[in-house]
Amino acid sequence: MSEADLTLRPLTRAEFDEWLPRQVAGYAALIVASGAMSAQAAREKAERDTTRYFGRGAATPGQLVFRIMAGQVGVGWLWLGVPGPDPDPRMAWVFEIEVEAAFRGRGYGRAAMRLAENEARARGMTSLGLNVHGQNMVARSLYESLGYEVTALQMRKPVLAARDLTVDHRFAYAASHRTGV
Repeated sequence: MSEADLTLRPLTRAEFDEWLPRQVAGYAALIVASGAMSAQAAREKAERDTTRYFGRGAATPGQLVFRIMAGQVGVGWLWLGVPGPDPDPRMAWVFEIEVEAAFRGRGYGRAAMRLAENEARARGMTSLGLNVHGQNMVARSLYESLGYEVTALQMRKPVLAARDLTVDHRFAYAASHRTGV
């Protein structure tokens, strides 16, 4: 199947109801994998963020969820916000793109991103933004090859395990900073 045969089709209500919980779980898993928060905190954040964007369910204005289709076969999902959360009212946002595991490595992700760009352009947007978790090197490579540029970068380095941070360590740290030691 060629890249030209790939299309985007809006999700049916039943597909949306199936997709949304998977999206929340996948988003939470990415947050946990990044080391940013515990599984419980990540799940709560994923639920809050998703509820914020889908306050009216599948009919929420500006939130477009598509099934990525290779002919008559669904191969993935794309969630596009038009406009996105950025202060730029002319920037659309790719909140999620997922090609099912069985269909990866066939160029569908690249083609779907091009379709997302076309969809944004057709809706009057002048740019398309997205976030990518740092550990997702495959996605980062894809986006860079498509011309996406880094506009922000967050980094983190653990310096002390939480279990090692006892009351004594905190008092010693505070005392050394008060006394200049």
